[in-house]
Amino acid sequence: MSAPPSSTSTPATSSAPPALSVLFARGVIARLAYWPALRIAVDQGWGGPESAAKRSWLASVIVDDFEEQTPAPDVGWVEDRLLQVMAEEFDTVLEDGSPEAVAKDVVRLWEEASVGRTALMKEFEERADTLQGKKVAAEEAAGDNSDWEDESGSEDEETAPELIDGRPPPPKEEPEVDEDGFTTVKGKGRSHR
Repeated sequence: MSAPPSSTSTPATSSAPPALSVLFARGVIARLAYWPALRIAVDQGWGGPESAAKRSWLASVIVDDFEEQTPAPDVGWVEDRLLQVMAEEFDTVLEDGSPEAVAKDVVRLWEEASVGRTALMKEFEERADTLQGKKVAAEEAAGDNSDWEDESGSEDEETAPELIDGRPPPPKEEPEVDEDGFTTVKGKGRSHR
């Protein structure tokens, strides 16, 4: 016989978040974890030493927004939120269309989690797990306000000096062979005596 629960214990359901919140939060965290732009920003520390914490904070903000707003945010709203956070927290302006793709996934995840489906959340977690610990290869492009200048198209560009002159090499002298068939070895022009 087991002992009855004590009156001081509280049921687990009163303090635990709703299942929808947990599923959605797990999916958002996973989706942000494999978003290349955010991965690069975190790996490179563009948000400062607390870049990883900012990624977690962004996930919590998105989850809170979906739980607190009626109707739920749409793709455009989520995309704007992502662009705003990337600009303000990571000093990054994205023009690659990836915020829209992430926003579509987040909205779809909310719709799936709202009806109890977990397949999309699990897919996002699997993708995030496969990339965990791997570095992102990226090339930073120069924007309109960049200090970098392309000089390849300048008109007053100097050409490289020619290292080989256009004259043919002097002909080699034929070796001198004496009466006995021996070749005479000539010095380099200096006397060794």
